[in-house]
Amino acid sequence: MMKPNRSHILTFGINYGVASFGSAICDLAPKNNRFVETFVMLSPLMTSFVNIPAGSDFTFENLPYGVFSTKDNHTHRIGVAIGEEILDLSVVSKFFDGPILREHQNVFQNESLNDFMRLPRAAWSEARKKLQELLGEYSPLKNDSALSKKALVPQSSATMHLPAQIGDYTDFYSSIYHATNVGIMFRGKENALMPNWKWLPVGYHGRASSVVISGTDIRRPQGQTKPEGVSEPLFGPSKLMDFELEMAFFVGGEENPLGTRVPIEKAEDRIFGVVLMNDWSARDIQAWEYVPLGPFLAKSLGTTISPWVVTMEALRPFMVENPKQDPVPPAYLHHEDPYTLDINLAVSIKPENGQEHVVAKTNFKHLYWTLKQQLAHHTVNGCNIRAGDLMGSGTVSGPEEGEYGSMLELSWRGAKEVPVGSETRKFLKDGDEVNLSGKCEKDGKRLGFGPCRGRLLPAE
Repeated sequence: MMKPNRSHILTFGINYGVASFGSAICDLAPKNNRFVETFVMLSPLMTSFVNIPAGSDFTFENLPYGVFSTKDNHTHRIGVAIGEEILDLSVVSKFFDGPILREHQNVFQNESLNDFMRLPRAAWSEARKKLQELLGEYSPLKNDSALSKKALVPQSSATMHLPAQIGDYTDFYSSIYHATNVGIMFRGKENALMPNWKWLPVGYHGRASSVVISGTDIRRPQGQTKPEGVSEPLFGPSKLMDFELEMAFFVGGEENPLGTRVPIEKAEDRIFGVVLMNDWSARDIQAWEYVPLGPFLAKSLGTTISPWVVTMEALRPFMVENPKQDPVPPAYLHHEDPYTLDINLAVSIKPENGQEHVVAKTNFKHLYWTLKQQLAHHTVNGCNIRAGDLMGSGTVSGPEEGEYGSMLELSWRGAKEVPVGSETRKFLKDGDEVNLSGKCEKDGKRLGFGPCRGRLLPAE
């Protein structure tokens, strides 16, 4: 092992939340190099002074951002989830004193993440290192009970809100298994994928105003439908309500001017973090309205996201090789560095007065188009994107029946019954609560995304 110097030790201290301790250790270097080497080896294993229950989504490796309020303080504040607590960044903003954030501490006093997201990626990294220090074993909060009590808020006493003011929302269609399944149902196996599907990330512009936080009820919509055998469309409540298992990323960084694009080489600088997303869908309304311009009322009825934004830096250990793309996409979409996420996903349905039952399990790595490719394609025409914009992946399905991310696929357009505990479903019933979950685990590191719940109410 190379002999560590003061720079090495301080770097480890800063990275793993032991800056002051690392400085003290430096003084021992001339006397006991073996002890210093041991410190360097063990530093990456440092943990939080906050209790983190076994199985928690919010581990020391995670540290996701969200916006919350409490009964005794209705102000929306930015927080970071750790175990069963929330670190209130408005209380500890003065500690963010690095080269970038010392001039931008005010972003942690805001009621949304937009201004923080707008800072460069280097600032996000700097903030993560400071959070590891503030929540680490040698945190300045640990021995300051008054400050710690003020800064750490129990999640059980918090109300979560949308993490950002969402200016625009785009939904992609990037799972090849989902696109193939839907294509087979409606066009047959020979024409399952449209000619453009493997050449570009297909997407559409959604409705940002109806994006809601986990726990918000969704009302069954009314609209026009045209069942088979009926000569004219009918008006009334949708009879084919569905969930869509998705993930979505929030855009960050400085807005690209209208008429300029974000090249694939710089796309990572604009991807802040990821949430779970249920893009509720009224299949019968959609089937009648989507030709020739695509989804409209069937999709704008409500889109549920999880409250905690898991950063790309936290997700980096869970990146795997990208799927093989054939044909090779155009140069503006080509990148070889791994940017595919190994995230285990699940969907459960809880009938009214019933027990929650898992109906599907899949993995986000089944996505054909990467997040970088989605972003690069979105801007190649010169479209400007802004911090807080939301980009959905489209329904995530795997190759097997139990990995399908929608009732449309699980019931194969209503031809099969899907077991939900002691009941069955073809599509969702009023009173059903749908929950999405996501977890990553690798080499002892683990993180999750928290709940993404919504209950379907009867039509108005």
